[in-house]
Amino acid sequence: MKKKTEMTKRPWEETLTIALPKGRILKEASLLFRAAGFDFSELLQDDRRLIYEDAAEGLRFMILRNQDIPTYVEYGAADLGIAGKDTLVEQAKDLYEPLDLGIGACRMIVAEPRELGARDNPRHWTHIRVATKYPNITLRHFLGKGIQVDIIKLYGSIELAPLLGLSERIVDLVQTGETLRKNGLVEVEDIMQVTSKLICNRASLKTKPKKVKDLVERMGRAVGAKAKEAAAG
Repeated sequence: MKKKTEMTKRPWEETLTIALPKGRILKEASLLFRAAGFDFSELLQDDRRLIYEDAAEGLRFMILRNQDIPTYVEYGAADLGIAGKDTLVEQAKDLYEPLDLGIGACRMIVAEPRELGARDNPRHWTHIRVATKYPNITLRHFLGKGIQVDIIKLYGSIELAPLLGLSERIVDLVQTGETLRKNGLVEVEDIMQVTSKLICNRASLKTKPKKVKDLVERMGRAVGAKAKEAAAG
């Protein structure tokens, strides 16, 4: 009788792959990961490097455009990722969102030229033209208020659209509002508060439950510690 052999898992089945966004959020996320006992500082030292392996922890980090991360996670190319609430709401992917990381805080707003805002009242809007990177959020927001909206999809420099007559208003993210002020725009409505979330592939919750749970719990403790530190002053 042949002895039954144990099936060995392939390396990528033992590894959690985590998709991280480029830019400012990556730096903020790195501080949380470090506080949770994970370190990918080598990745930050070389902005051309897109993948970093932490063999000791069984983690693989990869750097992607923020807009692509939900797709990588939904289809299982990454087990977990970090993405802003704006991207998650806009794309509406089938993902699990176990943790709000509290980083990348900003707001999604409606803005218009200062001279228009001086005599404008959003309650009187019936049909407007808006430029934005977020057509789905914008459409739902205005239709929910009974306002017809023509949407112009742009990928950058949204503030230029009303200044050049491309649109009357914009929907965009702001942190301090300084860019709006420099371009003669004023906020007229808040749509949502935005922070970055830890997201997870639903299949990975079943195939790698212990590793996913451990990472989420460690990151949760790091987020909690950061919140207490901020509250203490």
